[in-house]
Amino acid sequence: MTHLILQAPNLVSANIEKIAAIASAAGVQELGNTAVRLLDVDDQARAEVRACCETFGMDYAFFEQITRLRDCRILAMDMDSTLVNIECIDEIADMVGRKEQVSAITEAAMRGEITDFSESLTRRVALLKGVPVSALEQVYSERLRLNPGAENLIATAKRNGLKTLLVSGGFTFFTERLKERLGLDACHANVLEVADGVLTGRVQGDIVDAQGKAHHLQALATELSASAEQIIAVGDGANDLKMMAHAHFSVAYRAKPVVREQARYALNVAPLDGILNWFRLSH
Repeated sequence: MTHLILQAPNLVSANIEKIAAIASAAGVQELGNTAVRLLDVDDQARAEVRACCETFGMDYAFFEQITRLRDCRILAMDMDSTLVNIECIDEIADMVGRKEQVSAITEAAMRGEITDFSESLTRRVALLKGVPVSALEQVYSERLRLNPGAENLIATAKRNGLKTLLVSGGFTFFTERLKERLGLDACHANVLEVADGVLTGRVQGDIVDAQGKAHHLQALATELSASAEQIIAVGDGANDLKMMAHAHFSVAYRAKPVVREQARYALNVAPLDGILNWFRLSH
């Protein structure tokens, strides 16, 4: 028995009815104002449903069964453009008029065109040489915002007993602040080298790249004896794919095409806490 969950900021009844007809749904359950569950749908209709949802601007997800969120063990997330609304490195560069150079490299890396993330990060960080640490503080307080639904997703995951992990190719300056703010269990990111209150243009220690992200998730999964079926991993760029491959619930959030193609689920229009509509929640 397959269920289909549809989500959009403004759901149109006629569109839901059309998809229910295509999928030969046995019934429709409302899951609040922005989501519905179509019951016992025809598994053969997946391609048609996908095309229809893309036309209507809806997110869709098929499930053989709806599991309890409590049965999951880990929620792992990327930071830049996933948990938060910006690419922190691009905004730091903007403070010194170098955003264009830096964001061109960031974009190419996220699309998967630059395959060596460490090299791309090293090149970008070199362009930050001489930036005062106060500029990072400014980026955090003035530009960094949590993406819609982030707080509810994390709070609900924690309430249901999941460990929350933030793994980022970005910087500890931001992940540590977010860890404290959101009560995250663990964070891993890159350390910007600082001397005399300014950035040296170098990263300290090992770079957290795609393999590094996957390694940190794997280590936590081993520690908690969590199987892939018990892991939710959310990302938007090519360097999240190795981490997402360890999770049954791999979620492409406002992601690059290469990520959408490989992730099992996608949120293109729904907020981050749209993930919660895929599970049964314990209150």
